[in-house]
Amino acid sequence: MTIDVTAERVIGLPPERVAAYAMDWRHDHEWTQGIRTAELTRQADTGGFGVGAEVTRTARFLGRRIDYVLRVAAYDPPRLLDMVSVAGPMPMHVTYTFDPHPDGTHARIRVRGDAGKYYWPAGPLMARQVRSSIGKDLRDLARRLGT
Repeated sequence: MTIDVTAERVIGLPPERVAAYAMDWRHDHEWTQGIRTAELTRQADTGGFGVGAEVTRTARFLGRRIDYVLRVAAYDPPRLLDMVSVAGPMPMHVTYTFDPHPDGTHARIRVRGDAGKYYWPAGPLMARQVRSSIGKDLRDLARRLGT
């Protein structure tokens, strides 16, 4: 079962400020649903965080502990952070975009993945849960930033 869900929200701050916080893996556990820990486990080829960097996350989802690694595929602050899973229970692709909006920033999270054989029975529930989670992520991001 393929999952492709998007959540969007306007946040009343400039994209540079929103993206600086949201694209910093050290804040993942503060605003991303279920994330317990996040660790930079591989630096970008140029050092630090950027294309090729990998972040290992430990999360809880549908009552289970999930460990997965996201590799940065595209990084163009403050507009885009695109990550693909390279280890974990299911293939996924996570894209954050932050575009200027008359009221601040149009923030968008898109999650695509394949529930595969392991999660196949829970596929429809997973899609709803992911949509709900990323909607809450954007709500919590706005709250963390004081809007």
